[in-house]
Amino acid sequence: MSLRKAILGTAAAAVLVAAYAVVPRRADLRAFDPAEMARIETAMWHDYYDKRYAALFYHLYASTRIQFGFSPLQSLQIALSAADAGRTFQPTRSRREADAALPALVAYYRAFAPAAPVAFDVGEAARLELDWWQARREAVAPHDYGVTIVRVTALTYGRSADDPGIRQFGLGRAEAMALRDARGEAITDADWAKIENELGQAYRSLKASVGR
Repeated sequence: MSLRKAILGTAAAAVLVAAYAVVPRRADLRAFDPAEMARIETAMWHDYYDKRYAALFYHLYASTRIQFGFSPLQSLQIALSAADAGRTFQPTRSRREADAALPALVAYYRAFAPAAPVAFDVGEAARLELDWWQARREAVAPHDYGVTIVRVTALTYGRSADDPGIRQFGLGRAEAMALRDARGEAITDADWAKIENELGQAYRSLKASVGR
C-alpha cells in the first residue's frame, strides 16, 4: 500500500512539474526591467565572445523566463533557437554563409511573437536581425546598423520607427556594441560596466516608449 502511495505521489508530482513547465503564461515583451535586461544582455555578449555557450543559453533562458514571463518550456525553445542562431552565425565569413542562421532566427521570432503587443512578420524580423548582425562585420557605422535595430524593434513592438524611445533604444544599443567592437580582445571589466550602463539607458528609453 505504501509503495502504491509512493508511486501515485511521484506520478502526481511529475504531472505538476510537467504542467508548470508547459502551461502557457501571459508573456509580454513590454514587461521587463531595464536595469536587469541591461545586466543580462551584457552577460550574453560576454558569453558569446568568450564562446561560453552553456552560459549564453542560461542567460537567454533567464531573459525570456524572468523578464518576459514565458513558460519554462517556451523559454527553453526560445533560448535554444537564439543560441543556435548565434552559434551558426559566429564562424561565418559572408552574408551567403550567414544565411544559414536565418531558420533559427525565424524560429526565435516565431516563438516570441505571441508576447508581442501586435502581430508582426516573423520572417521580416528575422531578416532584419541578420542584416544588422552582418553589418557589424562589414565595418558599417554604428548609426547605420543602429537604424536596422530600430526597424526590427519597431516591427516587433508595433510602433513607428520614428518613435523617440524606439530610436534611442536602437541607436543606443548599437553604440554599446560599437564600444565592445572597438575594445576587442583588450576589453576590460570597466569596459563591460560601461557597456551595461549604456544598455541600461537604451532599455530605459524602450520601456518609456512601450512599457506597461
